[in-house]
Amino acid sequence: MADGADYAADRDQSGSTTVDLSELRRRNTPEPVTFKRRELDRILQVYSRMVAEGNCRDYAIDHLRDKAVFAAFRRTSEVPLYRIEKDPSRARKQGAFAIISAAGVVLKRGHELEIVLKYFDKPPRLVR
Repeated sequence: MADGADYAADRDQSGSTTVDLSELRRRNTPEPVTFKRRELDRILQVYSRMVAEGNCRDYAIDHLRDKAVFAAFRRTSEVPLYRIEKDPSRARKQGAFAIISAAGVVLKRGHELEIVLKYFDKPPRLVR
């Protein structure tokens, strides 16, 4: 049988098992999904451009067990204009990254964040 440290449990003289619940929960609880530093840098570049254009004023980041969410708000009290989500469970299917509108419509989805964030790039205009 493996030692007690592997199972966060110890046997006392009577043969009963003592389990350290905090250690067991820590081992059984998956780490939340997070944005990597380069991903977050690129998202914040897009967000800062939206702030400079006057479209956004606030943002929120949420790291959940199943996905990471960056939400951009026009005002703090409103629903987010856009949500940029990273959902690893969709990585092999439609792609881990998605841009979702305030109405819940998926605007763009893909495997690479750079390509997905091109949704926010404005098309070139003819200057006369």
